[in-house]
Amino acid sequence: MVDQIRADQVKLPKNQRYKIGDILSAIGLKKATYHDERKRIKNHTDKYADIKIKVKKITEDGKCRGRLTYGYRRVQDELIKLDVHIADAVVRRLMAELGVQVSLYNRHKNGKYSSYKGTIGKVAENLLEQNFNQAKPYTVLHTDVTQIRLGNHKWAYISAITDEASKEILAFQISNSPNRILITKTVDELISKLPSNVQPIIHSDQGWHYQLDYYMKKLSEHEFIQSMSRKGNCHDNAPIESFFHL
Repeated sequence: MVDQIRADQVKLPKNQRYKIGDILSAIGLKKATYHDERKRIKNHTDKYADIKIKVKKITEDGKCRGRLTYGYRRVQDELIKLDVHIADAVVRRLMAELGVQVSLYNRHKNGKYSSYKGTIGKVAENLLEQNFNQAKPYTVLHTDVTQIRLGNHKWAYISAITDEASKEILAFQISNSPNRILITKTVDELISKLPSNVQPIIHSDQGWHYQLDYYMKKLSEHEFIQSMSRKGNCHDNAPIESFFHL
């Protein structure tokens, strides 16, 4: 605020009180401009007040077992149904202000699944080296396995493959065990969706699934190129880690 400017900022003697007119004159600001700004701030209202009410109701209606389950994408979809069209960044900001972010799927409940069992097969070279700027689809793909706790306190395991360029989910399989069948089904689903003339790099961590002969042979049969993260470095496979986080 203009009337909060210190005397030393406008080169007036210290330890004295001055009229607002003297301060405005010293900084070269017109009185009309100052009073218009004061009036604007005084009369300021939250232009998103009505939308916040809708966001609050949408997230409350979407609760499961008393916990918030709607992320910003789903909230935005519901707002569009109500003929409210705002950017996703605004939806995220409003949800943060209201404190209504998703609370059902917490990391401490789902945990981090680690498939690393040491070197039990062959470890492929890291061909990406965290260079995640691929713009052409079906060129670099990322795969991994994660776990999620179900409502009945049992675990489920998700194996997925995503396209680095398009962010498309090319394969998504779920099982109650992180076994060979889960990985095989994931690769089979990928093969069914890929164009016949592509030879993508498929990057994974050093999980035991990806070191074994059956997996490497399956990739080789389709002329896919295998790549692996460095030991214990989740950032080398960041695109799929980000997908699982969402």
